[in-house]
Amino acid sequence: MSTDTGRRHGTRTATTGGAPVRAADPRRVATDPRARRAESATPRTHGRRAPAGKAPASKAPAGKAPVGKTPASRASGTASPASSRRTPASAPARQQRNHRGRSAPALQKRVKSTKRTKHAERQPAGLLLTFRAGEPRRRLVAVFVISVLLFAAVVARVAFLQTAGSESLVAAGKAQRVSEAVLYAPRGTIFARDGGELVMSVPSSTLIANPKLVTDPTGVSSVLATMLQLPQEKQQALLAAFTAKDKSFVYIARQIDDDIAGAVMSLNLSGIDVLREDKRIMPSGEVGRSLLGRTDIDGIGTAGLELLYNEELTGVEGERVREHDAKGRSIPGSGATTTDPVPGDDLVLTLDRSLQFQVEQALLTRVEELKAAGGAVVVMDVATGEIYAIANVSRGDDGIVAVTSANLAAVEPFEPGSVAKVFSLSSVVDTGVANPGTVIEVPGKIVYDRGTPWMHTITDAEPHGTQPMSLRDIIVHSSNIGTLLLTDEVGTERFGAYLESFGFGQKTALDFPNESAGLFKPASEWQGTERQSHSYGYGYSVTALQLAAAVNTVANGGVYVAPKLVEAVIGADGEVTDTPAAATHQVIQPATAATMTDMMKGVVCEGTGKGAQIPGISVAGKTGTAYKVQDDNTYGAAGTRAYRASFVGYFPADAPRVTILVTIDEPDPTSNDRFGGKAAAPLFSSIATAAIHELQITPTPGDTGCPAAG
Repeated sequence: MSTDTGRRHGTRTATTGGAPVRAADPRRVATDPRARRAESATPRTHGRRAPAGKAPASKAPAGKAPVGKTPASRASGTASPASSRRTPASAPARQQRNHRGRSAPALQKRVKSTKRTKHAERQPAGLLLTFRAGEPRRRLVAVFVISVLLFAAVVARVAFLQTAGSESLVAAGKAQRVSEAVLYAPRGTIFARDGGELVMSVPSSTLIANPKLVTDPTGVSSVLATMLQLPQEKQQALLAAFTAKDKSFVYIARQIDDDIAGAVMSLNLSGIDVLREDKRIMPSGEVGRSLLGRTDIDGIGTAGLELLYNEELTGVEGERVREHDAKGRSIPGSGATTTDPVPGDDLVLTLDRSLQFQVEQALLTRVEELKAAGGAVVVMDVATGEIYAIANVSRGDDGIVAVTSANLAAVEPFEPGSVAKVFSLSSVVDTGVANPGTVIEVPGKIVYDRGTPWMHTITDAEPHGTQPMSLRDIIVHSSNIGTLLLTDEVGTERFGAYLESFGFGQKTALDFPNESAGLFKPASEWQGTERQSHSYGYGYSVTALQLAAAVNTVANGGVYVAPKLVEAVIGADGEVTDTPAAATHQVIQPATAATMTDMMKGVVCEGTGKGAQIPGISVAGKTGTAYKVQDDNTYGAAGTRAYRASFVGYFPADAPRVTILVTIDEPDPTSNDRFGGKAAAPLFSSIATAAIHELQITPTPGDTGCPAAG
C-alpha cells in the first residue's frame, strides 16, 4: 500500500527490511468473524485475580496497545517484526494517543490483551480491544431502591397528615379564619322575701381585642391607654399581645361606662370590639352586705351567699362562632353559629329587706354609743327557723364603725357567759333534778383545788353570803354558783349530751362559707373546773347563730329547728321551687320548755334583763356577760379585762313568733353599760319593736307585758 493510500485511510506504514508493514492501530477492532468469536470466547477478568493456572492479560504501557502474536510466529517461536521492534514511524501516533489520554482521562479506555487459550491458533492476527462500561444492573437496583424509599416516605408523610397529624393543621387553619366569642349567661338575682332585689346583674360595656386583626400594635395600644387611662403595665401587656398575635381574644377594659366605650369604638380601630357584660350591683345599697357576700369581676362568687350558692346562681355560657377574612370581615356564605346562654337560677331569701336595714342601723348606733369593737344581731322565726335579719358591724383601724363584709355571726365564736344557764337549767328541769320551787343553799363563793397552782374561785356577779335560793331565783338573778350546784346533780355526761343536742360543737344547717363550729369538747374529755364552768358559759365557745338557734329551741316548745336562709329557687324557665323545711329534733320536753319560758319572763320583768322589756308584749330572755380571753391566754386582771355582753330572748313569750340575739363585742370596760343587761338588752327592745311592725306581730290575748312596777 502506498503512503498516500495509508493516509487516506488514517493509517501509517513502516518499512522493515524494505517491505512495507501496517502499523498497529489501537482504535482498530478486528472485523474477522473468527476473531470476534475468539474474542467472545476469551474470559474477561475486569481487574480481578485470574484463575489458577492462567496467566493474566498483560497490560500495555500508557498510550500503548498490546500487540497480539500471529499463529505462525507462535509456532516458530520467533517474534514478528511488527511485534518485536517499534519503527520510528509509530512514534507520532503514540504521542498523539498520549496527548488525548492526558486531555480527556475520563474517556480513556482500558485495553486488555486477550488471554491465551488452547485455541489461540484459531485467533486471527490483529488487535482485540474490550471496553469496560461499568455494572448497570447494580446501578439500576440502587436507583430503584432509593426511589422506592423516597416514595414510601412521601406516602407515609401524607398518610400522617391526613390522620394523626391532621388536628394541628385543622386547628391552625381554623385559628386563622374563625373567631369565637363567649356569650356570658346572666347571673341569677337574689331577692328578699318581699320580692325586692338585694343583688342583681346589669349590662355594662367591656372592650375586647383580637390581636390577630390589629394592624398597628404600637399605635392602637397607645390610643387605648390614653383614652382609658390605663396603667403602664396594662399598656405594655396589650402591646405584647398585639405584637405576638398568638391569641384571638384579650380583654382591654371591663365593665366600663357606656359613653367611654362608645368613644373608643367610634375610632374604628382594627381588631377592637365591644361586648355587653354583666356587672353585679346591690340596688338596695349595702343592705345585707355581710350576708350576701360578693363576686369577682368574672361574676364568680367569692364570699357569703354568692359563694355558697355560686353553682345555682351561675348560668351556662353560650358561644358565637363566625368565619372572617384577613381584615376581620365575615366571609359571605359562611354564616355564624350562635349558642344562646342559659341564665342562672334566682334565689328568694327569708330576709326582710326593711327589717335588715333597720337592724344594721340600730346596731351601728349602739356600737358607736358603747365605744365597742363591734357586734352582731340575729333575728329568726321561732317555728320555721327562717332568718329575718343578720347584721354584723365592726370598728376599723381608722376608728370608723361600719357593716362588715364578713358574717361574724357565723364565723366568730365566743364564750356565751350566763346565757348558757338557759341550757344548764333546762337539763336540770328536764331530768327532774329541780323545779322552779326547789330551794338550795347557795354560798357566796366556791374554791376548787385550794392550795394548788390550779386553785380556782367561783363567785356570783352580785356578792352575797350563803343564802337559800330557789331555781327561779337562780336564773332571775343569774347565780353562777347556784347553777353549777344543780347542774352537778345532772351529771357531766348527761349535761354534755344536752349541750350537743342544743347544737353546740357543730355547724348550723346554713353551712355558711368559713362557718365555725365553735370550740366544744365531748363531756368525756372535760378536765378540772371544766366540769363546773360549762354550766355558767365558760370552757366552750359558740357562734351567734348557734346561740340564737339554741335559745330558740326553748321558744319552740323544746324542739330544735335549724336556721334557714333560702326560701325558694326560681329556675331559668320561671318555675318557683320552695326549699325543704328546716330540720328539727326534740331536745327537751314541752313542759320543760314552758317552765323555762315562765322563769325567763321573770329575768326580763324582775331580773337582769329589764332593759329588754317591750310595752304591751311579754318577753322571755336571758342576759350574759363573759370575760374575753386575752393574748396571754387568761381573762386578765381587774381593770384590764375585756367583755362580751349579750342578750337572747323571744316574744310574745306565751306564743313566741320571733327570737332575737344581740351580742356586743368589747364595750367600754370602764362603763356600767358593759354588762349584757345594759349593753345588749336595750338594743333587743328596739329591734323587737321594729320587727313587730314589719312582721305585723300582735300580742296574744291577755298579754300586757311585764306588770307595772308597784
